[in-house]
Amino acid sequence: MGEQLKIRQVKSGLGAPRKQRDTLRALGLKHHQDQVVQPDNPAIRGMIHAVAHLVEAEEVGSDG
Repeated sequence: MGEQLKIRQVKSGLGAPRKQRDTLRALGLKHHQDQVVQPDNPAIRGMIHAVAHLVEAEEVGSDG
């Protein structure tokens, strides 16, 4: 894989179930419009899938 994913929170986690809020926190997203870069692996992809309605993700090269 070697690629990375840029993940941006586009909707607030307020009102979402606790499990989804915890998933956002585990991804490193603390608040609305926060953005992080995570390695592209099945675990991260699964987390993104669980909160797909709250985040946007795009692939970026490993150099940023």
